[in-house]
Amino acid sequence: MLRRLHPDQPASFAFTPANQAWAQAQITKYPEGRQASAIIPLLWRAQEQEGWLTRPAIEHIAEMLGMAYIRALEVATFYFMFQLQPVGAVAHFQVCGTLSCMICGAEKLIEVCKQKIAPRAHMLSADGKFSWEEVECLGACSNAPMVQIGKDYYEDLTAEGFAQLIDDLAAGKVPTAGPQNGRFSSEPLGGATSLTDYTGEAQNGSVALATRIGDTIKRIDGTEVPLLTPWQDKPAAADAVTPGAIKDHEPKPALSTPVDKTGVSKQEAQATPKAKPDADPKAAEVAQPAPQMLSAPQGDADDLKKLKGVGPKLEGVLNDLGVFHFWQVAAWTPDDVAWVDERLKFKGRIERDGWIEQARILADGGETEFSKRAK
Repeated sequence: MLRRLHPDQPASFAFTPANQAWAQAQITKYPEGRQASAIIPLLWRAQEQEGWLTRPAIEHIAEMLGMAYIRALEVATFYFMFQLQPVGAVAHFQVCGTLSCMICGAEKLIEVCKQKIAPRAHMLSADGKFSWEEVECLGACSNAPMVQIGKDYYEDLTAEGFAQLIDDLAAGKVPTAGPQNGRFSSEPLGGATSLTDYTGEAQNGSVALATRIGDTIKRIDGTEVPLLTPWQDKPAAADAVTPGAIKDHEPKPALSTPVDKTGVSKQEAQATPKAKPDADPKAAEVAQPAPQMLSAPQGDADDLKKLKGVGPKLEGVLNDLGVFHFWQVAAWTPDDVAWVDERLKFKGRIERDGWIEQARILADGGETEFSKRAK
């Protein structure tokens, strides 16, 4: 299935202060240089906040994690759990249509969606409150047919009961999640034959929790009880966190990574505060000298598009920085790469596509496999 970003996008995105603090805490789970591993939880949090995943949200999170936009887009478009188009303001229904649910009446539930919400999947209802889609197996086969709303399952549904559930949501009610036919959990329809001491309770654990915190169809706006990571004593102050603040956080240490020649691991070493970046951009440039740049090409400029990963737009950016020749790229040091990377907005591309190795061959008059095709 082709998944594209919706044509109508908001102008910008920002996490709520509490969600920003939550996101920063998730990033600290990963060793320094591996912050991109937090991409899925952060994208999910953005979707929980907004209802769907917008392009500004994807790009905002990519910047937080130091990723190229395309890498974050690859994740967002690959996983079907990410909604790339607006969903109902009240609820988005995910109707399981796989074998067990289909046999038990999922097609009738889909007909209810078509009649009461919209004739096609991913269409908003006339009032904008609801949307729906058919999804693959959600793993509640013993309670088929079922529908997922947000993080919660509504199971053992009938067409009539499902229609009433939609009406209740439209009226501002929050129906109790879980089995809708009186079952405690997934015990046999004829009654429990084991663990009978527990079925006398009003609700099973997951349903009771969802009911208690009102999390069933609620957007995640940051008012929830903060989720602490094991190495945090207390949640980050929401009003003290701003986008990009991850650079000032100490990441979770990498296992058994020596800090210096003594062989002491990062877990054994005392954490030392990192120096905060200078607020003055010019001062930062002095601290990190630029590679050799030219105000104009020396003779004819090289065709930088012969480097894999460089297109017309990126060639223009390189020229604006003062890069016109292969020999310049071939001479870049790791510090030079970091300096250029910061200004390209495509972090990691230089090393990933091997610009320096290609440039060395091309500067000596040779050809690479890519440059041959580029002709």
